[in-house]
Amino acid sequence: MYRVSVPANVGDEKVFVETFNKATKSTGNLMLFAGDQKIEHLNKDFYGEGIAKDDANPRHLFEIASKGEIGVFASQLGLITRYAKEYKDVPYLVKLNSKTNLTPFEQRDPISIALNNFDQVLHLKANGINILGIGYTVYLGSEFEHIMMREASEILYETHKNNMIGVLWMYPKGKAIKNEHDPELIAGAAGIAACLGADFAKVKVPKKEGEASEELLKIAVEAAGNTGLICEGGAKEGVLEFLKELYLYKQAGVRGNGTGRNIHQRPLKEAIAMTKAISAITLHDKTPEEAYKIFKESL
Repeated sequence: MYRVSVPANVGDEKVFVETFNKATKSTGNLMLFAGDQKIEHLNKDFYGEGIAKDDANPRHLFEIASKGEIGVFASQLGLITRYAKEYKDVPYLVKLNSKTNLTPFEQRDPISIALNNFDQVLHLKANGINILGIGYTVYLGSEFEHIMMREASEILYETHKNNMIGVLWMYPKGKAIKNEHDPELIAGAAGIAACLGADFAKVKVPKKEGEASEELLKIAVEAAGNTGLICEGGAKEGVLEFLKELYLYKQAGVRGNGTGRNIHQRPLKEAIAMTKAISAITLHDKTPEEAYKIFKESL
């Protein structure tokens, strides 16, 4: 069993370890099913060419989360309240802040502050909803980064105080950022996530001409220390191609993934199969070929 790195500010170490192990299936790796794009990307990710008709209705996300193999399902508190009474057993991670993409970064640097306070999260948890953690996005390089970093740090403190896990989306964005996939920026973002107290940091995949992304990720993994690095899933790809990428990232020391479109833009049965294939690599140390076989057999 994975040896959990317990933050010094947890309220009850035993409860925190139990929560961490529920989220990671006792592997130390996180399979995060991302369902926060309803605000972030509006309806573009849920309706249109190449997207399953199932995805037009938010219930599709909860059906996948309840029937697939995931670590946590990340979404906003309000959306969770709309469906959680029907899907109480889903392991939720509340994404506390979100913003739309309507205002371009060239017009204004991004800022995203919490939509809810921590007492509201605890109230929902007290109502019997299976909340395992909290998520928050920090836009590094924005002129408002100091506001988001302060809020993220305070939220993570409360998260650990209440024995839940904390995941930070660490995205360099704004007029000062020339390349969101700059390896030095990605490693810096990983290090800042550790400084803010995150259990996991969700980052973009570093890219540099002539260098393999998995080698560049090793630098970010080191920078994160005992904060687990997880990679974003990105736009929808071919199944085997996507699984091969996840496998390479894991070999670099990445401890999971945050995947949305590569799961929910598929019909329900295929989406469920995709969660099993991703988890086969993330949680069960399978090869891409073995995971792809699981995908095919689950259809």
